[in-house]
Amino acid sequence: MNTRGTAPKQDRSRATRQRLLESAVTCLAEHGWSGSTVTVVAEHAGVSRGAAQHHFPTREDLFTAAVEYVAEERSRVLREAVRPGRSAYEAVETLVGLYTGPLFRAALHLWVAASNEPQLGPRVTALEARIGRETHRMAVELLGADERKPGVRETVQGLLDMARGLGLANLLTDDSARRARVVAQWARLVEAALAE
Repeated sequence: MNTRGTAPKQDRSRATRQRLLESAVTCLAEHGWSGSTVTVVAEHAGVSRGAAQHHFPTREDLFTAAVEYVAEERSRVLREAVRPGRSAYEAVETLVGLYTGPLFRAALHLWVAASNEPQLGPRVTALEARIGRETHRMAVELLGADERKPGVRETVQGLLDMARGLGLANLLTDDSARRARVVAQWARLVEAALAE
């Protein structure tokens, strides 16, 4: 029986796993693939390397799970953003925000690593295909788009591709001033395309 104030073992295990995932994302965003070892992540999370390997036996397991975590966080942000009466500008700004923060930066480092790591490539490719489909579906819902109309699917996909491009541009410099103008223009384009 648990003593008062002591978390059950399962809760502690879940909390440790959560800290490891959050630390993996942070380390990947800050140090890239080569600087993000299991040891570095474990130290950042405040746990032993053994505890980290208990949850994630390999580095690839840890970082694949971290990208899944990123995908879940992005989906959560999108689900929370879906509400009636949302303007096209707010919807476009929300979608662009998915690609300009630390979650996207971490995923990008993993993509680069996956292109050079044979054991990681297939896992990340499959994961990204699933994430891409989910992001597209959520974007359609966020925009209130009807993909049965000609050109709407392509408009939504173009918006997501543009958002990804803005995220890449933001990696090297603060691109927020130009990005705000691009978001405003894309909001007008999306609104017009969806109204047709």
